[in-house]
Amino acid sequence: MKTLFYNIGMLVGIHEVNQPLRGYELANLPALSNAYLVVEDHKIHSFGCMKDLDELSYQNINTLDVAGGSLFPSWCDSHTHLVFAGSRETEFVDKIKGASYAEIAAKGGGILNSAKKVQHASEDELYASALIRLRELVNMGTGAIEIKSGYGLTIDAELKMLRVIKRLQQNTPVTMKSTFLGAHAIPMEYANNREEYIRIITDEMLPVIAKEGLADFIDVFCEIGFFTPAETKLICEKGKQNGLRPKIHANQLAISGGVETGIDVGAISVDHLESMNQELIQLLASSATIATLLPNASFFLRMQDAPARGLIDAGAIVALASDYNPGSAPSGNMNLVVSQSCIRMKMLPAEAINAATLNGAYAMGLGESCGSIKPGKLANFFITKPISSIDFLPYAFGSLLIDKVVLKGKLIEHNTF
Repeated sequence: MKTLFYNIGMLVGIHEVNQPLRGYELANLPALSNAYLVVEDHKIHSFGCMKDLDELSYQNINTLDVAGGSLFPSWCDSHTHLVFAGSRETEFVDKIKGASYAEIAAKGGGILNSAKKVQHASEDELYASALIRLRELVNMGTGAIEIKSGYGLTIDAELKMLRVIKRLQQNTPVTMKSTFLGAHAIPMEYANNREEYIRIITDEMLPVIAKEGLADFIDVFCEIGFFTPAETKLICEKGKQNGLRPKIHANQLAISGGVETGIDVGAISVDHLESMNQELIQLLASSATIATLLPNASFFLRMQDAPARGLIDAGAIVALASDYNPGSAPSGNMNLVVSQSCIRMKMLPAEAINAATLNGAYAMGLGESCGSIKPGKLANFFITKPISSIDFLPYAFGSLLIDKVVLKGKLIEHNTF
């Protein structure tokens, strides 16, 4: 079955490349004005200018008049913690009163707070709440997403989270990757025996995850007060032995050794990077590891932003993601992420959109199927109301510009999956 989308004001992100965009390439966002797009089944079939459209070829298929709206590839959000139980607005108030992220964590808040809630929630409860959040994100343009565990911190609770993610993969049209983040924090009961908790991760959790096919990636919070570079490398290498490629939370609170460790273990991405220096920027720029920046977290925690401009100018591969989680980034709105990246990190609109689509897809290992408008890729895109230029999308950060969402070739109605 084919569907013709016609009278497209701007068809955005028509990349022909087969690799992530690096450095200055990120500013190249090819677009076609007054265009049409043909979808066949769940994939993009073809596109072109309206003046070249052979109307006779499309008389007996489904059609949709875009009426001058612009069509963008769906956002590819490569770093989220979408599955959680309950919010943490009391900590939000504590932060307003001056408590730091580390101080809240030291009192049993933060990650350990969420872990306690997840441990007491049923799988069905976690699934139902995550599904509501996922529907909201789809309506805001997200079509591919990575979701981490890490709020379980016990064998049963971590597996419960990963099974919820697998149910979401099976029951929704969203393209999805799953990440095992058992090394998110040391549980209180292992505070004086961290080696035993790491052994549980490597020797008890990982074999079950591998056997049941519950994750694509392994992640570690490599940060002062959480996991050291040596522990991170050990856990990542064990993950690789079980078929999981590493991702790493790196350099959020301080220069932690996470960047060097990520490159050493062949991580697909190192994420956060609020604390960097020129040497680390150059090291990352000379590697194939993607720098995934999370401006929602630095905004919410009132921290310094990652040095996006320095990374791009040095030639690094930069992606953007939401870090959606209940403690430090309680929003998965990728439109806001793109706007913040322009306003606060001085990324050009084209750079931010590419980082949140094509490079975000590569940060999940989905670059061959998602992130751009290209024949053969999944028909994952959103259509905006008519806008004056590509730049208007991040410029009008408070406007609700998305009019329609299509995933795998099907128009998604509000809350219909």
